[in-house]
Amino acid sequence: MPLSDAAIRRLKPREKQYKVSDFDGLFVLVRPNGSRLWQFKYRIAGKEKLLSIGPYPETSLTQARAMRDAARSMVARGIDPSEAKQKQKRQNLLQDRLTFAVQAREYLTKIRQEGRAEMTMRKLEWLLAMAIEDLGDRPIADIAAPAVLRCLRKVESRGTHETARRLRSTIGTVFRFGVASGLATNDPTYALRDALVRPKAKPRAAITEPDELGKLMRAIAGYNGQTVTKIALELLALLVPRPGELRQARWTEFDLASAVWSIPAERMKMRRPHRVPLPGRALALLKDLKALTGHTEFLLPSLVSVKRMMSENTLNTALRRLGYDAEEMTAHGCRASFSTLANESGLWNPDAIERAIAHVEANDVRRAYARGEHWEERMRMP
Repeated sequence: MPLSDAAIRRLKPREKQYKVSDFDGLFVLVRPNGSRLWQFKYRIAGKEKLLSIGPYPETSLTQARAMRDAARSMVARGIDPSEAKQKQKRQNLLQDRLTFAVQAREYLTKIRQEGRAEMTMRKLEWLLAMAIEDLGDRPIADIAAPAVLRCLRKVESRGTHETARRLRSTIGTVFRFGVASGLATNDPTYALRDALVRPKAKPRAAITEPDELGKLMRAIAGYNGQTVTKIALELLALLVPRPGELRQARWTEFDLASAVWSIPAERMKMRRPHRVPLPGRALALLKDLKALTGHTEFLLPSLVSVKRMMSENTLNTALRRLGYDAEEMTAHGCRASFSTLANESGLWNPDAIERAIAHVEANDVRRAYARGEHWEERMRMP
């Protein structure tokens, strides 16, 4: 006898689950916890199989019968409804992965596992957040160059031309990741190479005259701000790391007895470990600094929290307090000052100068032979 809604509602749970049939293979399975589940029993290729249709009352009697009839029609055509349902589930899962947002997050996970520096990760996350705002919910395979260009134009309209160009490059990496995963067909950013305003290259301001550099060092010696900031400025000029490498430095990286600072590969721009010889003045500064921050993880902790590193604006702000504007000198400019003056002196091997600032030879053949650290020569550099 066919079931009715009233009959289904009267079904009580038992110690063991049991079945109550409707007709044409449809039945409701009553479980000990009181839940009721529609199932359809059918035979295909000589085998008896079950198809779960849905819970009652979320799936009504009328809906269950309609779904049963659709499944019976599939069986009549030689299609296994259970396999068809699983295939649809897989397609739905795949469809969920097809969006730009999901591919962007998977790409970020991949490069984080490759050991990218935390600063690099934050920049990429910031860039991709802008792209996800416009493209995130769209299937990656359906996104064409005009849609990407509209996203880039929004950034460009704010006058941030370099950011727009970096965003184009970053979006392209996500598309190429999608192509490699089989979820995208091409990289539309390739067609946009010449579509954006090309910003004029502007080197970071740096002092390159010996007398002027001497004035800067005297100004730093007389800095009346935070002592930690004063020491950081002098270390920056003496050791010429990238500002971020100094701000992120940990005490565990310093061997004061051997006068060496060993920067791990994951914190270097080129992902190669870098050793820095520590001259006498740097060792004296580090000993003074250790009395101030030696109890913390970071060499230069934040004033807000010792668990965080010094802010990226601190060093440039200190230079402004000393009277040097952004057109005269920047924290990063210490590297250019050192490179320019060291090369012009003619006293040092150019390769030793490049190693001192952790530059990597662009020429593959030359790089294969220029593997030395030029350590002895770098130890003699002032």
